[in-house]
Amino acid sequence: MAWDAALVVATCSDEVTELGALGVPAQRVAVVPCGVDVDRFTPTGPRAARNGRHRILSLGRLVERKGVETTVRALAEVPDAELVIAGGGDAIADTELARLTGVARVCGVADRVHLVGQIARREVPAVLRSADVVVSVPWYEPFGMVPLEAMACGVPVIASAVGGHLDTVRDGRTGALVPPRDPAALAQRLRELFADPARLAAIGSAAANHVRSRYGWGRIASEMELLYHHVLAGASSPETTDRLETTDRPAPTAPGSRP
Repeated sequence: MAWDAALVVATCSDEVTELGALGVPAQRVAVVPCGVDVDRFTPTGPRAARNGRHRILSLGRLVERKGVETTVRALAEVPDAELVIAGGGDAIADTELARLTGVARVCGVADRVHLVGQIARREVPAVLRSADVVVSVPWYEPFGMVPLEAMACGVPVIASAVGGHLDTVRDGRTGALVPPRDPAALAQRLRELFADPARLAAIGSAAANHVRSRYGWGRIASEMELLYHHVLAGASSPETTDRLETTDRPAPTAPGSRP
């Protein structure tokens, strides 16, 4: 149980809040985010084929809470853009695909929504690089790997301001944060980015640099190793440990120390 653990590792600040609500003492919680293979997810490399329209990509599990419907509805207010929806592979996803097809038809964007189904993991970097913007707008998301992988590929992200997105996406610098379930807000940010190609490119470059410096596996492994050493040394007791929050810090901070 978390209450009996010497230390609980959360992946984002939102999880720290959830653990606190469950009664886990803050001084027993450390934050180490999920990592990205920055040697595989890079701005350079193959790109999936595309046409001349701006491309919006939605990638991930197809369940209603992922908010793909919000993106479909936003597309109606973003002319000269297409939406590629990648994901599927089970009965739940098939049901959601059918529902999204109906939403696209009602919104008048069926000709600009492409449901490509599940894609092989090896193809993900190329599909990400083919997009102008990756959209991830669930109303609940514990961490969210797709935005990180997209940013590592130099692709700006528009994400809902929930869960791990609040830690990983820097609004206006590596992407944009929008309220969940708000197609109008999403459409506005998309139009702003598409209207300014120079800004779009600058955000993509900043996103790639941010992920490479903060979320590479080497750094994440080092932070986890540090936590193990301190737990084994007995430094993680409630009396001697301050909560570790490593997100966006230049180097890992040991429990019991001050930045």
